[in-house]
Amino acid sequence: MQLEKPQDKFTRYEIARILGARSLQLAMDAPVLLKMTKEEEDELNYDTLLIAEKELESDVLPITVRRPLPKKSEKTIKKLSEEEIKEKLEKQAEMQKKLVEKEEKLKQAEEQQEEKKIKEEAEIMELAKPEDEIEEESSGEKVIEREI
Repeated sequence: MQLEKPQDKFTRYEIARILGARSLQLAMDAPVLLKMTKEEEDELNYDTLLIAEKELESDVLPITVRRPLPKKSEKTIKKLSEEEIKEKLEKQAEMQKKLVEKEEKLKQAEEQQEEKKIKEEAEIMELAKPEDEIEEESSGEKVIEREI
C-alpha cells in the first residue's frame, strides 16, 4: 500500500490552508514534526513554508479536514495518531527497501545475462599471470604462453 499524495487527498485550497496554518505555527516556534538533519534544515533555508510542505508530503501532520458536501452532509478526513504515523512511515520505509532489493536483483540478473552473452559470443581474455611468462634466452624478450 502506497501513501496517498496530498494532491490526491486534499484540494488545492485545503492544501493552501493547511500549509499556511502550519507555516504560521512553525514561525511561532512550534516543534517540527519531522526529524531533519542540519544539512536538510540548511537546504530548506529554515523556510517555514517549505518545512510545512515537507511535513504535509510526509503525512505526519495531525490535521482534520471537514468538507461540506451537498445535502447538508459532511465528510471528515480524520487526523492520525502518532502510532498510525509511525506505522505509515515504517511501511513506507519497508516498501522503499523492497524496491531497492528488487532493483539490485534486476541489476544482478542483467549482469549475469551479459556475462553469459559475452561467454557465448566471444572469448574472454584472462589476465596474465607471472607463471605464464617464459623468458627466451636468445633474444631476451618475454613471451606469454596461454592454454586455450
